[in-house]
Amino acid sequence: AEERSYLLEELNRTEADYPLDLCVHELFEAQVRRAPDAVALVFEEQSISYGALNADANRLAHHLIELGVRPDQPVAICVERSPAMVVGLLAILKAGGAYVPLDPAYPSSRLRQLLDDAGPRRLLCDATGRAALGAEAIADLSVVDLDAATPAWADQSADDPDPHALGLTARHLAYVIYTSGSTGTPKGVMVEHRGMTNYLSWARESYAPTSSSVVSSSLAFDATVNSLFAPLVSGGHALLTKEGDEVEGIRSRVGTPCGLVNVTPILLDVLGQQLQSAGGSSQVEVLVIGGEALSSSTVELWRQIQPAARMVNEYGPTEAVVGCAFHDIPADLSASTNVPIGRPISNTRLYVLDDHGQPVPFGAVGELYIGGAGVARGYLNRPDLTAERF
Repeated sequence: AEERSYLLEELNRTEADYPLDLCVHELFEAQVRRAPDAVALVFEEQSISYGALNADANRLAHHLIELGVRPDQPVAICVERSPAMVVGLLAILKAGGAYVPLDPAYPSSRLRQLLDDAGPRRLLCDATGRAALGAEAIADLSVVDLDAATPAWADQSADDPDPHALGLTARHLAYVIYTSGSTGTPKGVMVEHRGMTNYLSWARESYAPTSSSVVSSSLAFDATVNSLFAPLVSGGHALLTKEGDEVEGIRSRVGTPCGLVNVTPILLDVLGQQLQSAGGSSQVEVLVIGGEALSSSTVELWRQIQPAARMVNEYGPTEAVVGCAFHDIPADLSASTNVPIGRPISNTRLYVLDDHGQPVPFGAVGELYIGGAGVARGYLNRPDLTAERF
Protein backbone atom coordinates (compact mmCIF):
# COMPACT_ATOMS: atom_id res chain seq x y z
CA ALA A 1 0.00 0.00 0.00
CA GLU A 2 2.85 2.37 0.84
CA GLU A 3 4.63 1.72 -2.47
CA ARG A 4 1.35 2.06 -4.40
CA SER A 5 0.60 5.40 -2.74
CA TYR A 6 4.13 6.64 -3.51
CA LEU A 7 3.96 5.62 -7.19
CA LEU A 8 0.43 6.85 -7.85
CA GLU A 9 0.13 9.90 -5.65
CA GLU A 10 3.37 11.25 -4.21
CA LEU A 11 5.33 11.19 -7.49
CA ASN A 12 2.43 12.89 -9.25
CA ARG A 13 1.86 15.85 -6.94
CA THR A 14 2.65 18.36 -9.67
CA GLU A 15 -0.21 20.86 -9.42
CA ALA A 16 0.93 24.40 -10.21
CA ASP A 17 -0.85 27.57 -11.23
CA TYR A 18 -0.54 28.56 -14.87
CA PRO A 19 -2.56 30.90 -17.12
CA LEU A 20 -4.79 28.12 -18.48
CA ASP A 21 -7.23 30.62 -20.05
CA LEU A 22 -4.56 32.41 -22.11
CA CYS A 23 -3.36 31.58 -25.60
CA VAL A 24 0.37 31.31 -26.29
CA HIS A 25 0.58 34.56 -28.26
CA GLU A 26 -1.07 36.40 -25.35
CA LEU A 27 1.92 35.42 -23.17
CA PHE A 28 4.17 36.94 -25.85
CA GLU A 29 2.01 40.11 -26.06
CA ALA A 30 2.30 40.57 -22.29
CA GLN A 31 6.09 40.49 -22.68
CA VAL A 32 5.85 43.05 -25.51
CA ARG A 33 3.98 45.40 -23.18
CA ARG A 34 6.60 44.93 -20.45
CA ALA A 35 9.64 45.69 -22.65
CA PRO A 36 8.79 46.66 -26.25
CA ASP A 37 12.35 47.82 -27.01
CA ALA A 38 14.09 44.68 -25.73
CA VAL A 39 15.67 42.39 -28.35
CA ALA A 40 13.42 39.45 -29.27
CA LEU A 41 15.20 37.94 -32.29
CA VAL A 42 18.77 37.85 -33.61
CA PHE A 43 19.52 36.52 -37.09
CA GLU A 44 22.94 37.00 -38.65
CA GLU A 45 23.61 40.77 -38.24
CA GLN A 46 19.95 41.64 -37.67
CA SER A 47 18.31 42.34 -34.28
CA ILE A 48 14.53 42.75 -33.95
CA SER A 49 12.78 44.18 -30.90
CA TYR A 50 9.68 42.77 -29.22
CA GLY A 51 7.64 45.76 -30.39
CA ALA A 52 8.72 45.49 -34.02
CA LEU A 53 8.23 41.71 -34.12
CA ASN A 54 4.75 42.05 -32.61
CA ALA A 55 3.73 44.82 -35.04
CA ASP A 56 4.87 42.77 -38.06
CA ALA A 57 3.03 39.69 -36.79
CA ASN A 58 -0.13 41.73 -36.12
CA ARG A 59 -0.22 43.15 -39.66
CA LEU A 60 0.07 39.68 -41.13
CA ALA A 61 -2.48 38.30 -38.64
CA HIS A 62 -5.09 40.88 -39.68
CA HIS A 63 -4.42 39.94 -43.31
CA LEU A 64 -4.94 36.23 -42.50
CA ILE A 65 -8.18 37.04 -40.68
CA GLU A 66 -9.38 38.89 -43.80
CA LEU A 67 -8.44 35.81 -45.86
CA GLY A 68 -10.79 33.80 -43.66
CA VAL A 69 -8.52 32.08 -41.12
CA ARG A 70 -10.62 30.96 -38.15
CA PRO A 71 -10.00 29.17 -34.82
CA ASP A 72 -8.93 25.52 -35.17
CA GLN A 73 -8.23 25.95 -38.88
CA PRO A 74 -4.89 24.47 -40.05
CA VAL A 75 -2.52 26.91 -41.80
CA ALA A 76 0.57 25.37 -43.40
CA ILE A 77 3.95 27.10 -43.15
CA CYS A 78 6.95 26.03 -45.25
CA VAL A 79 9.92 28.39 -44.88
CA GLU A 80 13.62 28.60 -44.14
CA ARG A 81 14.64 29.63 -40.63
CA SER A 82 14.44 33.44 -40.57
CA PRO A 83 12.66 36.32 -38.82
CA ALA A 84 9.85 35.89 -41.40
CA MET A 85 9.33 32.37 -40.04
CA VAL A 86 8.72 33.73 -36.53
CA VAL A 87 6.44 36.49 -37.84
CA GLY A 88 4.47 33.83 -39.72
CA LEU A 89 4.06 31.54 -36.69
CA LEU A 90 2.92 34.37 -34.42
CA ALA A 91 0.54 35.69 -37.08
CA ILE A 92 -1.11 32.29 -37.53
CA LEU A 93 -1.63 31.98 -33.77
CA LYS A 94 -2.92 35.56 -33.46
CA ALA A 95 -5.39 34.97 -36.32
CA GLY A 96 -6.70 31.90 -34.47
CA GLY A 97 -5.25 29.31 -36.81
CA ALA A 98 -3.19 26.22 -35.99
CA TYR A 99 0.22 26.21 -37.63
CA VAL A 100 1.23 23.09 -39.57
CA PRO A 101 5.02 23.19 -40.07
CA LEU A 102 6.41 21.67 -43.26
CA ASP A 103 10.18 21.25 -43.46
CA PRO A 104 11.48 22.38 -46.89
CA ALA A 105 14.26 19.77 -46.53
CA TYR A 106 11.69 16.92 -46.67
CA PRO A 107 11.15 15.09 -49.99
CA SER A 108 8.31 16.67 -51.97
CA SER A 109 6.36 13.37 -51.84
CA ARG A 110 6.28 13.50 -48.04
CA LEU A 111 5.30 17.20 -48.06
CA ARG A 112 2.41 16.42 -50.41
CA GLN A 113 1.35 13.56 -48.14
CA LEU A 114 1.22 15.92 -45.15
CA LEU A 115 -0.64 18.60 -47.13
CA ASP A 116 -3.20 16.05 -48.29
CA ASP A 117 -3.78 14.86 -44.73
CA ALA A 118 -3.89 18.25 -42.98
CA GLY A 119 -6.00 19.81 -45.73
CA PRO A 120 -5.02 23.47 -45.11
CA ARG A 121 -6.60 26.06 -47.37
CA ARG A 122 -3.78 28.54 -46.77
CA LEU A 123 -0.01 28.27 -46.95
CA LEU A 124 2.68 30.68 -45.76
CA CYS A 125 5.91 30.16 -47.65
CA ASP A 126 9.10 31.72 -49.03
CA ALA A 127 10.98 30.90 -52.24
CA THR A 128 12.60 27.84 -50.63
CA GLY A 129 9.27 26.49 -49.42
CA ARG A 130 7.60 27.11 -52.76
CA ALA A 131 10.38 25.23 -54.57
CA ALA A 132 10.28 22.33 -52.08
CA LEU A 133 6.52 21.87 -52.46
CA GLY A 134 6.35 22.33 -56.23
CA ALA A 135 3.72 24.15 -58.25
CA GLU A 136 1.33 21.20 -58.44
CA ALA A 137 1.08 20.72 -54.65
CA ILE A 138 0.16 24.36 -53.99
CA ALA A 139 -2.06 24.98 -57.03
CA ASP A 140 -5.27 24.77 -54.98
CA LEU A 141 -3.96 26.67 -51.95
CA SER A 142 -4.20 30.36 -51.09
CA VAL A 143 -0.47 31.18 -50.85
CA VAL A 144 0.94 34.03 -48.75
CA ASP A 145 4.50 34.90 -49.81
CA LEU A 146 6.48 35.87 -46.71
CA ASP A 147 9.41 37.16 -48.78
CA ALA A 148 7.32 39.44 -51.03
CA ALA A 149 9.07 42.77 -51.68
CA THR A 150 5.86 44.73 -51.00
CA PRO A 151 3.66 42.53 -48.79
CA ALA A 152 -0.11 42.84 -49.22
CA TRP A 153 -0.48 43.34 -45.45
CA ALA A 154 1.90 46.32 -45.10
CA ASP A 155 -1.00 48.75 -44.47
CA GLN A 156 -2.83 46.53 -41.97
CA SER A 157 -3.23 47.52 -38.31
CA ALA A 158 -0.25 46.93 -36.02
CA ASP A 159 -2.59 46.39 -33.03
CA ASP A 160 -3.08 43.00 -31.38
CA PRO A 161 -6.13 41.16 -32.78
CA ASP A 162 -8.80 40.63 -30.10
CA PRO A 163 -9.09 36.89 -29.37
CA HIS A 164 -12.61 37.38 -27.96
CA ALA A 165 -13.80 38.98 -31.20
CA LEU A 166 -12.35 35.97 -33.05
CA GLY A 167 -14.02 33.50 -30.69
CA LEU A 168 -10.55 32.18 -29.85
CA THR A 169 -9.92 30.38 -26.55
CA ALA A 170 -7.12 28.33 -25.00
CA ARG A 171 -9.07 25.18 -25.94
CA HIS A 172 -8.46 25.85 -29.64
CA LEU A 173 -5.51 24.37 -31.53
CA ALA A 174 -2.11 26.06 -31.54
CA TYR A 175 -0.37 23.63 -33.90
CA VAL A 176 -0.55 20.30 -35.68
CA ILE A 177 2.86 18.58 -35.84
CA TYR A 178 3.34 15.28 -37.63
CA THR A 179 5.12 12.34 -36.05
CA SER A 180 8.08 10.89 -37.92
CA GLY A 181 6.07 7.96 -39.22
CA SER A 182 8.65 5.50 -37.85
CA THR A 183 5.74 3.43 -36.48
CA GLY A 184 3.38 3.56 -39.47
CA THR A 185 2.20 6.55 -41.49
CA PRO A 186 2.87 10.04 -40.05
CA LYS A 187 0.12 11.20 -37.69
CA GLY A 188 -0.86 14.84 -37.18
CA VAL A 189 -0.84 15.55 -33.44
CA MET A 190 -3.35 18.27 -32.49
CA VAL A 191 -2.01 20.45 -29.64
CA GLU A 192 -4.19 23.05 -27.95
CA HIS A 193 -3.02 26.41 -26.63
CA ARG A 194 -3.60 25.41 -23.00
CA GLY A 195 -1.20 22.44 -23.30
CA MET A 196 1.47 24.59 -24.91
CA THR A 197 0.88 27.33 -22.31
CA ASN A 198 1.34 24.83 -19.47
CA TYR A 199 4.63 23.60 -20.92
CA LEU A 200 5.95 27.13 -21.53
CA SER A 201 4.91 28.26 -18.03
CA TRP A 202 6.83 25.31 -16.58
CA ALA A 203 9.85 25.96 -18.85
CA ARG A 204 9.85 29.63 -17.84
CA GLU A 205 10.14 28.58 -14.19
CA SER A 206 12.48 25.64 -14.67
CA TYR A 207 14.92 27.02 -17.25
CA ALA A 208 14.54 30.77 -16.68
CA PRO A 209 15.25 31.48 -20.39
CA THR A 210 15.66 35.22 -19.88
CA SER A 211 18.89 35.52 -21.88
CA SER A 212 19.46 33.85 -25.26
CA SER A 213 18.22 30.60 -26.73
CA VAL A 214 19.65 28.95 -29.86
CA VAL A 215 17.00 27.95 -32.42
CA SER A 216 18.60 25.38 -34.70
CA SER A 217 16.11 22.55 -35.19
CA SER A 218 13.39 22.17 -37.79
CA LEU A 219 9.95 23.64 -37.10
CA ALA A 220 8.63 20.16 -37.83
CA PHE A 221 10.06 19.04 -34.45
CA ASP A 222 8.32 20.31 -31.34
CA ALA A 223 11.66 21.07 -29.64
CA THR A 224 11.31 24.46 -31.38
CA VAL A 225 8.41 25.21 -29.03
CA ASN A 226 10.96 25.38 -26.22
CA SER A 227 13.92 27.00 -28.01
CA LEU A 228 11.81 29.65 -29.79
CA PHE A 229 8.72 30.36 -27.69
CA ALA A 230 10.16 29.92 -24.16
CA PRO A 231 12.49 32.96 -24.47
CA LEU A 232 9.78 35.03 -26.22
CA VAL A 233 7.36 34.61 -23.30
CA SER A 234 10.13 35.23 -20.75
CA GLY A 235 11.89 38.36 -22.00
CA GLY A 236 14.85 36.56 -23.55
CA HIS A 237 15.84 36.50 -27.20
CA ALA A 238 15.99 33.75 -29.79
CA LEU A 239 19.20 33.30 -31.80
CA LEU A 240 18.16 31.86 -35.16
CA THR A 241 20.88 29.83 -36.84
CA LYS A 242 21.10 29.70 -40.64
CA GLU A 243 19.50 26.77 -42.43
CA GLY A 244 21.91 23.94 -43.19
CA ASP A 245 24.50 22.41 -40.87
CA GLU A 246 22.82 22.10 -37.47
CA VAL A 247 26.07 21.18 -35.68
CA GLU A 248 27.91 24.20 -37.07
CA GLY A 249 24.93 26.44 -36.23
CA ILE A 250 25.13 25.48 -32.56
CA ARG A 251 28.95 25.36 -32.42
CA SER A 252 29.17 28.93 -33.70
CA ARG A 253 27.01 30.06 -30.75
CA VAL A 254 28.18 28.05 -27.74
CA GLY A 255 31.66 29.59 -27.60
CA THR A 256 30.12 32.84 -26.36
CA PRO A 257 27.76 33.28 -23.37
CA CYS A 258 24.54 31.52 -24.30
CA GLY A 259 21.43 30.79 -22.24
CA LEU A 260 19.59 27.74 -23.51
CA VAL A 261 20.43 25.14 -26.16
CA ASN A 262 18.01 22.38 -27.17
CA VAL A 263 19.84 19.41 -28.60
CA THR A 264 19.48 15.68 -29.34
CA PRO A 265 21.95 13.24 -27.74
CA ILE A 266 23.48 12.38 -31.14
CA LEU A 267 24.02 16.05 -31.95
CA LEU A 268 25.42 16.70 -28.46
CA ASP A 269 27.90 13.86 -28.91
CA VAL A 270 29.08 15.07 -32.35
CA LEU A 271 29.30 18.65 -31.06
CA GLY A 272 31.29 17.53 -28.01
CA GLN A 273 33.76 15.53 -30.09
CA GLN A 274 34.31 18.45 -32.47
CA LEU A 275 34.87 20.92 -29.64
CA GLN A 276 37.22 18.53 -27.85
CA SER A 277 39.36 17.81 -30.94
CA ALA A 278 39.51 21.51 -31.86
CA GLY A 279 40.23 22.64 -28.29
CA GLY A 280 37.02 24.67 -28.34
CA SER A 281 35.10 25.90 -25.32
CA SER A 282 31.45 26.26 -24.36
CA GLN A 283 29.62 28.89 -22.31
CA VAL A 284 26.12 27.43 -22.30
CA GLU A 285 23.95 27.90 -19.19
CA VAL A 286 21.44 25.07 -19.84
CA LEU A 287 21.62 22.13 -22.24
CA VAL A 288 18.14 20.66 -22.73
CA ILE A 289 18.64 17.20 -24.20
CA GLY A 290 15.83 15.14 -25.72
CA GLY A 291 14.49 13.17 -28.65
CA GLU A 292 16.15 9.83 -27.91
CA ALA A 293 17.90 7.91 -25.11
CA LEU A 294 20.89 9.72 -23.58
CA SER A 295 24.03 7.75 -22.72
CA SER A 296 26.23 8.55 -19.73
CA SER A 297 29.30 8.58 -22.03
CA THR A 298 27.88 11.61 -23.90
CA VAL A 299 27.28 13.34 -20.57
CA GLU A 300 30.82 12.52 -19.45
CA LEU A 301 32.28 13.91 -22.69
CA TRP A 302 30.41 17.17 -22.22
CA ARG A 303 31.40 17.45 -18.56
CA GLN A 304 35.04 17.51 -19.70
CA ILE A 305 34.28 20.44 -22.02
CA GLN A 306 32.10 22.47 -19.66
CA PRO A 307 31.82 20.98 -16.14
CA ALA A 308 29.53 23.74 -14.86
CA ALA A 309 26.85 23.55 -17.57
CA ARG A 310 23.41 22.54 -16.33
CA MET A 311 22.33 19.43 -18.24
CA VAL A 312 18.69 18.36 -18.33
CA ASN A 313 17.37 15.14 -19.85
CA GLU A 314 13.86 16.01 -21.09
CA TYR A 315 11.47 13.32 -22.28
CA GLY A 316 8.16 13.47 -24.06
CA PRO A 317 6.39 12.23 -27.18
CA THR A 318 4.88 14.72 -29.64
CA GLU A 319 1.50 13.71 -28.17
CA ALA A 320 2.41 15.31 -24.82
CA VAL A 321 3.73 18.76 -25.87
CA VAL A 322 7.54 18.73 -26.10
CA GLY A 323 8.38 17.35 -22.65
CA CYS A 324 6.32 15.67 -19.94
CA ALA A 325 9.25 14.51 -17.77
CA PHE A 326 12.68 15.89 -16.94
CA HIS A 327 15.79 14.98 -15.00
CA ASP A 328 18.54 17.33 -13.85
CA ILE A 329 21.71 15.34 -14.48
CA PRO A 330 24.02 15.44 -11.45
CA ALA A 331 27.65 16.49 -11.84
CA ASP A 332 28.92 13.14 -10.50
CA LEU A 333 27.04 10.82 -12.87
CA SER A 334 29.06 7.60 -13.18
CA ALA A 335 29.91 6.12 -16.56
CA SER A 336 27.82 2.99 -15.90
CA THR A 337 24.65 4.83 -14.94
CA ASN A 338 21.58 4.93 -17.14
CA VAL A 339 20.33 8.50 -17.46
CA PRO A 340 16.70 8.45 -16.30
CA ILE A 341 13.89 10.46 -17.92
CA GLY A 342 13.06 11.77 -14.46
CA ARG A 343 9.86 13.08 -12.93
CA PRO A 344 6.71 14.67 -14.38
CA ILE A 345 6.64 18.40 -15.13
CA SER A 346 3.93 20.70 -13.71
CA ASN A 347 0.31 19.54 -14.01
CA THR A 348 1.40 16.18 -15.42
CA ARG A 349 0.95 12.61 -14.18
CA LEU A 350 3.07 9.62 -15.15
CA TYR A 351 2.27 5.97 -14.45
CA VAL A 352 4.05 2.74 -15.42
CA LEU A 353 1.29 0.13 -15.86
CA ASP A 354 1.00 -3.53 -16.81
CA ASP A 355 -1.21 -5.11 -19.51
CA HIS A 356 -4.22 -4.83 -17.20
CA GLY A 357 -3.72 -1.12 -16.52
CA GLN A 358 -2.38 -1.75 -13.01
CA PRO A 359 0.78 -0.07 -11.62
CA VAL A 360 3.88 -2.25 -11.69
CA PRO A 361 6.19 -2.37 -8.64
CA PHE A 362 9.69 -0.86 -8.52
CA GLY A 363 12.08 -2.45 -11.00
CA ALA A 364 9.37 -4.08 -13.12
CA VAL A 365 8.80 -3.33 -16.80
CA GLY A 366 5.55 -1.73 -17.94
CA GLU A 367 4.10 0.81 -20.32
CA LEU A 368 4.25 4.55 -19.67
CA TYR A 369 0.90 6.34 -19.36
CA ILE A 370 0.84 10.14 -19.45
CA GLY A 371 -1.96 12.31 -18.08
CA GLY A 372 -2.50 15.99 -17.41
CA ALA A 373 -2.55 19.40 -19.04
CA GLY A 374 -0.06 18.60 -21.80
CA VAL A 375 -1.87 15.69 -23.42
CA ALA A 376 -2.84 16.61 -26.98
CA ARG A 377 -6.41 16.59 -28.29
CA GLY A 378 -5.69 13.57 -30.48
CA TYR A 379 -4.65 12.70 -34.03
CA LEU A 380 -6.01 14.73 -36.93
CA ASN A 381 -8.45 12.72 -39.09
CA ARG A 382 -7.71 9.52 -37.11
CA PRO A 383 -10.62 9.04 -34.65
CA ASP A 384 -9.93 5.29 -34.48
CA LEU A 385 -6.28 5.71 -33.49
CA THR A 386 -7.15 8.61 -31.17
CA ALA A 387 -9.63 6.38 -29.32
CA GLU A 388 -6.99 3.65 -29.05
CA ARG A 389 -4.09 5.80 -27.83
CA PHE A 390 -5.72 8.68 -25.94
